[in-house]
Formats: sequence, C-alpha cells, structure tokens
Amino acid sequence: MLTYPQIDPIALAVGPLKIHWYGVMYLLAFASAYGLALFRARQSERGWTEEYVSDLVFYGALGVILGGRIGYMLFYQSDALLSNPLSLFKVWQGGMSFHGGFIGVMLAMVFFARKHGKTAFQTLDFIAPCVPTGLMFGRIGNFINDELWGRPVIDQTFALAMKFPTGGDVLRHPSQLYEATFEGLALFLLLWWFSAKPRPRMAISALFLLGYGAARFGIEFFREPDFDQHLWFGWMSKGQLLTVPMLAIGIWMLWYAYHRGIYDWGSKKNTPEGKQA
Repeated sequence: MLTYPQIDPIALAVGPLKIHWYGVMYLLAFASAYGLALFRARQSERGWTEEYVSDLVFYGALGVILGGRIGYMLFYQSDALLSNPLSLFKVWQGGMSFHGGFIGVMLAMVFFARKHGKTAFQTLDFIAPCVPTGLMFGRIGNFINDELWGRPVIDQTFALAMKFPTGGDVLRHPSQLYEATFEGLALFLLLWWFSAKPRPRMAISALFLLGYGAARFGIEFFREPDFDQHLWFGWMSKGQLLTVPMLAIGIWMLWYAYHRGIYDWGSKKNTPEGKQA
C-alpha cells in the first residue's frame, strides 16, 4: 500500500496572491508543448517556424481552456448549466473535460491552419506528439488536488493502492497516476518515435486518437465514476462512451492516411500543390 502525499494544493502564497499547484501544472503543460513544438520546428524539412509555433500554442491554449470548461459543463454538469447558465464561468470551482478540450483544440487548429495557409491535418500532425506531456501534467494536478481518484481495489494487498483524504476509508486505485503514465508519458514516447520518420498525412493524428482512446477506455475501469453519472449498458462510463468515436475515427483515419499516401516532408510522395486535406 502507498501513502498519499499530503501536498498543500497552494504551491506559493504571497500576501493575498495564491498560486495553486493545479495552475502550475497547466503552466508546465503549455510550456512543455511549446518547447517540444519548437524542437520539431527546428527540423527545417517540416516547414515550420518559431513564429508559427508561438501562434499555434496560443490558439491551442485557448482551445483547451474554453473547450475543456464548456465540455465539462455540457457532458458532466448539464443540469447545473441549465439551471444556472452563469455556472459556466465559475472556473474556480474546478471542472475540465478532456473531450471538450479536444474539440476546442481541433477548432483552434482549423482556425490556425486557415490563417497560415496550412491544412488542418498538417497542423494536427505537427502538434499531436507535443500534447501527451501536457496531459501527464494535468493528471498529476488531479492527483495533487485529491480528485478523480480510482475505484476501490479488490485485493487489499495491492501494492499501488492508497487512501485518499476525500475518498473515504477505503483503499483505491491511484487512477490519476495511471492516466499520467499511459495517456501521458507512454503516449508521448509512442508518438515521438512514430513521428521521427516521414509518415503519411493524418497518420500521426490517427495514432494519437487510437493511443489516447485505448488508454482512456482501459483506465476508466479503474477510475471512480462521478457520483451522479449514469453507466451505459450497466458498465460503460461516460468517459468510455465519449472515447468510442475517437477509436472508430482513429482506425478509419489510419487506414485512409496510408491508402492515400500523401507525405508533407521527407518523401517523394509530397502533396500536390494546393491539395487540401
């Protein structure tokens, strides 16, 4: 059994100003994405500049924050949103949805692509390997905040089990750390390796959907559902339900990418001039 580290959610307090660890994790998430994107941009064959990267990360951050908050209220707190629409703006109460943030980022990337004369999937393929480290920091923030903990363990001697301060007097799975490991670190390593060589347009984005979708679907079996959450078919959480389309679309995209065979760099099969995808 592991001991939950009693970490003060406030990382730094200077007078009335309080900096929370959750905010620090968001800062690290965006900083890591920016740094990794700059590294990729310096590979001249890819056709990206530092100015493009700065603009891209700015729009991506807006997409994450706005989409994540709106998605959380629509997917998980729709009753509260209908009864009090202003609750959407009560961000200090917490609540962010990956799926909402994902949709927000997709829309932001489309806007960025149109602004800079690139295609949506050129943009998504470029930034996808830089995203999982941000997901990792976000889940570490959940762990520090003592939220989104896992289900009770069946085997009381399970080595990774721990008691959370707000999780009752039961041993639980540290599902936030599972997600940080598989949706974050493992997915980052997979995408970074996969994107090191020329791949057909859309393939990297497809692998992101498949990798995240598979990890999230599996880990949801260890994550405690929200107390008011309906289980579909008696076992499927809303997180798993929202992940199913990601898996289906990812499979189709991967097939289509290799079937079409359009490469943006490092291959003689370059995209015909002006062809959009």
